[in-house]
Amino acid sequence: MAKKHVSEIKPLEEILSVWDVLTPDERQFVRNNYTVHYFKKNEMIHCEGEVPTHMMILADGKVKVYKEGVGSRSQIIRMLKPGEHFGYRAIIANEPNNTNVMAFEASTVYMIKAEIFLSILRHNNAFCYRFLEELATDLAASDARTINLTQKHIRGRLAEALLQLFKKYGVEEDGATISMYLSREDLANLSNMTTSNAIRTLANFVNEEVIAMDGRKLKIIDQERLRKISKMG
Repeated sequence: MAKKHVSEIKPLEEILSVWDVLTPDERQFVRNNYTVHYFKKNEMIHCEGEVPTHMMILADGKVKVYKEGVGSRSQIIRMLKPGEHFGYRAIIANEPNNTNVMAFEASTVYMIKAEIFLSILRHNNAFCYRFLEELATDLAASDARTINLTQKHIRGRLAEALLQLFKKYGVEEDGATISMYLSREDLANLSNMTTSNAIRTLANFVNEEVIAMDGRKLKIIDQERLRKISKMG
């Protein structure tokens, strides 16, 4: 994929969801100090254990947030889409990054230095509150995901993962094909199962006419059935 010119990427003020609560001086300060970074597919954006240096906003592309577990087995924590912030939790907590972030496809990231982010956070109550809301929302999603991954069986976990991809990234023009192409290994890492189990369960969903597959493309044929599988666990 060719690298997009910065003029083709949405402006920071359209990407940064808290832009509207910044004062005119703060907006100009951010405009003067942000940087744009491009990452190739599978390139690391930041690593677990590193000291955080920037609050980041995904401008274009898709990235995955993951941790290395026992035996170097990856667990995908969440997938990000354009417009979402990341890297700020460790800055607020004043601790090293506790996750890895990798570009799942060629991606563009806006970066704001940690000290600038913290300065605005400390002086702008509305800006601070927005990030409190975001942290609270992320915590609720994390709690729900913990239940999904620890209490649901394989079929329920995979069904939930497909529904979340559908909800986050939407579908292509046919109205059914998820606009996100994951390898079987990534689907397994997202659903907390082995790759062989993911392949077998996907094949079962195809046989039951719940989904259809064309290479890495996944088409949801019976969304209601998939929801029932996820709910039953």
